[in-house]
Amino acid sequence: MLVKLLLLLLMLFFANLGWISDKWLGLYGSVQHLWQRFAELLMAYFIMLGIAVLVERSVMGQVWPQGWEFYSITLALFIVLSFPGFIYRMLWK
Repeated sequence: MLVKLLLLLLMLFFANLGWISDKWLGLYGSVQHLWQRFAELLMAYFIMLGIAVLVERSVMGQVWPQGWEFYSITLALFIVLSFPGFIYRMLWK
């Protein structure tokens, strides 16, 4: 239960990182256009998937195969979790 909660909090952090910071994934460079922010959101999603696979492998011992439905649902969840950062960047500034 604690691992799932930590993964959701980490997902919330990664989903909003591109909207809060003006740098690519909060590290370097400059993001100026909206399409760059969406590209960064997609990159953060794949980084988060990699972290989730590593956690699943260490906790469960193996990675269970997933279909396209799983990835579409997790991408939709990631976009919904990025909504507070979007509101902060686009509507409050």
